[in-house]
This record gives sequence, structure tokens and C-alpha cells, in this order.
Amino acid sequence: MRTLNLLLALVFFPLLSVSSCGDGRDNPGPDPPPEVDTSYFAKGADVSWLTEMEAAGRRFYDADGVATECMTLLRGLGMNAIRLRVWVNPSDGWCNKTDLLVKARRAAELKMRIMIDFHYSDVWADPGHQTKPVAWADLSFSELCDAVGDHTTEVLTALKNWNITPEWIQVGNETGNGMLWPDGQASANMAQYAELNNAGYDAAKAIFPDSKVIVHLHGGQDNSLYRWLFNGLQSHGGRWDVIGMSLYPDKSNWLDHNNACIANVNDMISRYGCEVMICEVGMAWDEAVTARLFLSDLITRARAVSNRKCLGVFYWEPEAYSWKSYGKGAFDAGGRPTVALDAFGD
Repeated sequence: MRTLNLLLALVFFPLLSVSSCGDGRDNPGPDPPPEVDTSYFAKGADVSWLTEMEAAGRRFYDADGVATECMTLLRGLGMNAIRLRVWVNPSDGWCNKTDLLVKARRAAELKMRIMIDFHYSDVWADPGHQTKPVAWADLSFSELCDAVGDHTTEVLTALKNWNITPEWIQVGNETGNGMLWPDGQASANMAQYAELNNAGYDAAKAIFPDSKVIVHLHGGQDNSLYRWLFNGLQSHGGRWDVIGMSLYPDKSNWLDHNNACIANVNDMISRYGCEVMICEVGMAWDEAVTARLFLSDLITRARAVSNRKCLGVFYWEPEAYSWKSYGKGAFDAGGRPTVALDAFGD
């Protein structure tokens, strides 16, 4: 596990931390950074692996081959927002509260908008895994609700103390069947999932009342899943401000996925009277030309949703290259962005 000193060094010297591991050609971008687009539509990326990748020696390069700090590079490609996950007590330390603060500080210094993604786990939370943190494993349900609230409060208070205000706060990650299983498994006990959700929602609003709280599901093309989950939450007093979606098509079905996703977006807006955010997208890195078509079409159609009710699109870990066998980043094997990311600057 990396030390606290290393992480704090990355906070106060975020750009130097990249150049120290290479040949000194890093381009940290203009200082101070220019203002970025602050209109309603977010064009962003989840880069939660970034500090871990840097510590392992990964570097990032612009189209001319100049080493460039990753968030600065993404901003130059047209992105205006960063999404960051937080785990409760990960065994290796990455994506814990301290690591989150490192990356959030860097994003804030670049004047990028910020989304915080609470997994409420020590590891990945997704449709197949919603595992309680080890420290919460034996808690009663009431204590589990308190733990959700306390963890949310602790992390967001740390951000507030550093004068960092997230625009969006996600309570749970891809919670299409709830979270913190088995207590909060929606198919078994929707009422308890709603109560756990509300513990996170209320804690978030207590610290940042103007931030929008997102409930995020996988399968943005699956309208029946969204109706089931949000009908269930609604019937049990569940609270949210924004419905979040993931969308991961492939080369053969991206247009069908986009059609279904946009139809789902419009249905959620009409049915529940709330806004929608497409929190995660991705496609195989070596299908970059098709990925650009997919992203350009999705972004254009999301921006065209009436009354500005679709708030944005985030690519999930585009900077990942030769990293943990993940194949849906948007950088090539040499650490340069592919043409897929041109969609964010169109």
C-alpha cells in the first residue's frame, strides 16, 4: 500500500509528480488554467485509477508525443468534468478518502466540475458485487444505515474542509439490485435498500445541500430495469435528484444501444420528473473509430434532450492503457488518446 506521504505529495505537487518519473518533457498546461466550459452539459471522465497508474510509472502523451498531466490533457480534448470513486477501506489504499482528496484537489485546481462516486464497499460495487466493507460486516441494519451516513459525512466533510464542492454525489454504484447485500438487495427487500439510499442522500445534502444526488444503475438501454428499480424506490420513499446510467455497447450494437438509452432517458424524465446523467460509457480501445461515432451520436442526442434534462456524458477510465487487463479505455498502447475522445471536442 502506498504511503500517506506519497499521496500528500501528489496533492501539493500534482504536476511535478508526473515529471519526476520521466525525461522532464511533461507539459503541465497553462498556469493558471483557462476557464473551461461551465454550461449545463458535462463532458467528463472517471479517472479514479490515475494516481495508482502514475505511481506505477504510467505516463500520458498528447498527439505530438509530449508528456502531459492526464487531467490537463483531457481538459484540452474538451472535457470539463471529472468523476472519482471512493471505497471505504481498500486493502491497497487506492481510492480511499486520502487518494480521493489528491485527485479531487487536482481537478479543482484545473477548474473542472466534480462528481463523487460512493461505492459503499472496500472493493468494486457493480451489478454482480455489492459487498459490505469488512468493518461493516456484522452491523445490525440500523447500524449499517448509520455507517453509510457516517462514511458519506466523513468523506464530504474532508472535501469541504479543502474548499472542494462536488457538483454531483453518487450514492452507490450501479445499484440496479440495490447495495450492501444482503441487507440492501432490492429484489429481496426494496424498503431496506431505500432506507440505505436515503442515509447516503441525507448525509450528502447535509454537507452540500446544493449538490445533486445521483442514483446510478447499469444497463442504460434497459428501460424495464429502470422502471422496476425507481418505481420501487419511489414507493418506499427513496430520494434522488438525478438518475444515473451506464452504457457499454460494442461495435455491432452501439446504435441500437444509443436509441434505447435516449428513449430511456426521456422516459425517466417524463415518469419521475428528474434529470438524468450518463455516468459511464466505454467501448473497446482498438475500435476507436467506431467509438467516436458512438460517442458523437450519444453526446449530440443527449444535449438535444428537451429542457436540458440530460446533464452530461462521462467516459469510464479513458486513460487506462496496458492496465489491469481493462480493454475499454480510450488511450492507445503508447499512452496517447485515440480518436474516440475527439467526440468530446466536437
